Amino acid sequence: MLQTSFFGKSDTGLKRPNNEDAFIIKPESGFCAVADGMGGAAAGELASSIFIETAAEIFFKYKDRSEKKTVELIQKVFSLSNTRILDHTARNPAHKGMGCTAELLAFYGERFVIGHVGDSRIYRYRNNQLKQLTKDHSLVQEQIDQGLIKPEQAMTHPMRNVIMRAVGIKESVALDILKGENKSGDLFLLCSDGLTDMVNDKVILETLSLPGTLSHKTDKLIESAKSAGGNDNITVVLSNKYYNNG
Repeated sequence: MLQTSFFGKSDTGLKRPNNEDAFIIKPESGFCAVADGMGGAAAGELASSIFIETAAEIFFKYKDRSEKKTVELIQKVFSLSNTRILDHTARNPAHKGMGCTAELLAFYGERFVIGHVGDSRIYRYRNNQLKQLTKDHSLVQEQIDQGLIKPEQAMTHPMRNVIMRAVGIKESVALDILKGENKSGDLFLLCSDGLTDMVNDKVILETLSLPGTLSHKTDKLIESAKSAGGNDNITVVLSNKYYNNG
């Protein structure tokens, strides 16, 4: 049977006074998540924490799940956290505009389901190849899709931080749901854009290819982002699948 291990870490980076990212790892519930807050200082931190706390609350009771139930739970996490953030800003006008990008990866049996909104990302490393599973909901990605700019221009584009979707901004949240099969040796990376704005896919691939623990690889990725400038908060969560023959 496939087993799962997790490791995660969040770093303020070198330029921001506080950390608006948040993450959660729940091996007993078979899921992990990353949220990147926006809206400034206290408001951004609050938005990301609302998402993470909502995920913990909703997944708590469901350890053995079907695909249908897993999708339902992910949809509920995004919908309820969206409502809770909007309710907060209605009561606290000074926090208007706060929200977060969010990634949630949930396992069931030998498959997975992803919920994705914004420009945080989920990658899968398999057979020495790196694949970005999510697609950024960003202005830059739209320009790439339209052929207006090349992908290699995205990291230095002046509008690279403009996102088109987020949790807690509109009455309903447009959510991407992705599904797939797990294989032994798969390594999943969830990260905020504080990593991918600083580090390209080649560096991510090289780091995930290294021997060593999830902790070691997480630290290497964060250090790479900081060495490149550390302009934003950096959050990395790794999860790998393996056969336990014991």
